[in-house]
Amino acid sequence: MRHVPRKRFGQNFLIDEAVIAAIVAAIAPQARDLIVEIGPGLGALTRPLAALLDHLHVVEIDRDIIARLRIEYPAARVTVHEGDALKFDPCPLLGAPPVRVVANLPYNIATALLVGWLTLEPCPPWYDRLVLMFQREVAERIVAAPGSKSYGRLSVLAGWRCEARIRFDVAGTAFVPPPKVTSSLVELVPRQNPLPCERRALERVTEAAFGQRRKMLRQSLKSLGPDSTTLLEAAKLEPTSRAETVPVEVFVALARAFAAR
Repeated sequence: MRHVPRKRFGQNFLIDEAVIAAIVAAIAPQARDLIVEIGPGLGALTRPLAALLDHLHVVEIDRDIIARLRIEYPAARVTVHEGDALKFDPCPLLGAPPVRVVANLPYNIATALLVGWLTLEPCPPWYDRLVLMFQREVAERIVAAPGSKSYGRLSVLAGWRCEARIRFDVAGTAFVPPPKVTSSLVELVPRQNPLPCERRALERVTEAAFGQRRKMLRQSLKSLGPDSTTLLEAAKLEPTSRAETVPVEVFVALARAFAAR
């Protein structure tokens, strides 16, 4: 039975066999790996992963697709978790090898999912690698370095907790329906010893700094309180600095100073 992609779930199904093979190669699955696939859709990645793994976990919200998956794959090989990926609790899977997450993410929830995974406590988190598809613009923000036009809050958060890189780009023609944008496969590996920092403090500081990114930090950080100059001094930053030039480790220093006030 033909499945019509649903806009409300942001469904764009991967169909290009060469791209599928390249993604599987990037995942590099070994039989005993514990892998969770988010949004398996029509099974473009599910099929080769299930053939290579002892067992695969998938998370899907579309009930019609869930029914198809349960018919196609025996429960002994593929466990289908029904529900919203934003609310998925992986804890029942733990106790086995570290979990690897793979996904062709719907654009409408991709950033929210990533931020949720990046801000998990404790750190390092329950996953040992994320291999995820994003809109190219979002991928560039994730891996951006200070000084680039894409560098922003997401770059700082990702750089604080992970080492991220773009593996390759994927044209819209690789999907049905074809999106009007290029996608990118991004790999994120958690840092084993990220710089100590309160997540909420870092979020507050980056929100203030990038909320007015064209302004000097002495101005943009005023929303954090009247002692913004003290924060800059604690992080050894010039008041004339702008957010897009500040490295991740300096934002962490700002966040520590902010949390310690």
